[in-house]
Amino acid sequence: MLATWAEFLIAVPPLALATVLPRRVALGIAAALGAVAYRLHRTGRRGAMINLGIAFPGELAPGQARRFARGAFVSFLQTITELVVAVGGDGTAHEVLNGLMQVPAERRPRFSVIPLGSGNDFAHSLGIQAHAEQAVHQIFSGKSHRIDIGSFSDNLGRREFWGNVVGIGFDATVTIRSRRFVHLRGFLIYFLAVLQTILLNHDAPLLHVRSDTQSWDEETMMFVLCNGDREGGGFHVAPAAVNTDGALDYVGVCHVSRLMMLRLLPEVVKGTHGRFKQVRMGQFHKMDIQSNQPLKVHIDGEIFADFSTDVRQISIEILPGALEIAG
Repeated sequence: MLATWAEFLIAVPPLALATVLPRRVALGIAAALGAVAYRLHRTGRRGAMINLGIAFPGELAPGQARRFARGAFVSFLQTITELVVAVGGDGTAHEVLNGLMQVPAERRPRFSVIPLGSGNDFAHSLGIQAHAEQAVHQIFSGKSHRIDIGSFSDNLGRREFWGNVVGIGFDATVTIRSRRFVHLRGFLIYFLAVLQTILLNHDAPLLHVRSDTQSWDEETMMFVLCNGDREGGGFHVAPAAVNTDGALDYVGVCHVSRLMMLRLLPEVVKGTHGRFKQVRMGQFHKMDIQSNQPLKVHIDGEIFADFSTDVRQISIEILPGALEIAG
């Protein structure tokens, strides 16, 4: 007899699934999951059997989803956990990804996302369908593939794994400001936060950047390290970035006027900003960054270093093919 439960996760912060989604969509997801479970049970094929156990722990504080992912894997190890799915936005996916990266590579489950957040940029980079019900079917019927993962460490001794984007300077400030728009969703949140940041936070720390391919010193307003091509729900910061090519992309904007930042804004949305001389773009595998002043940092849309944090040194490295994605 096949085992009846393994693990299918995870969190829906800050509310439970039924309150985040319209009732029709929530019921659609439940029906899709039920159909998948029934189909897998009827096949009787051990290789196809995921064994569904759905956990919606409700509201999670930062770090809880990560601990839940690691704990779930350990708890269900004897029933062979094969797949962990994050139900939520980029922040939830980031927390769960970090939990899974603590698991030895040879035992690490596959991962996927049902996108329910504001930006859903990581799910976009994975090619996951934007509609939740369609995403469920894609996850359980599509082919698996491996993606690269980034490793981040700083002078405070912290280490973080990331799947989509690390933003330093301008776009990290945008992320901080976007948290204040509690009644808005999607691209509009980030667009308004961008306008605020252009007007109120026009600083450009001096960065010394050294990668495995080159090095330079420059006053830099925005520096973004990319595994995926998009952030902020629609800003195509690194249009050529692919999370399966074994390399990370960087995009930097030097010290420019507020008017020039406004000029660049629609170009970033379209992904055509690389044609401007004020924009520096390239690829790398390892990179060290030093700053003459504290840096503001977001990782996968989660605030990692804010106005009160003294981060001045950062190291980035790629881990090729480190995580298998379902769908």
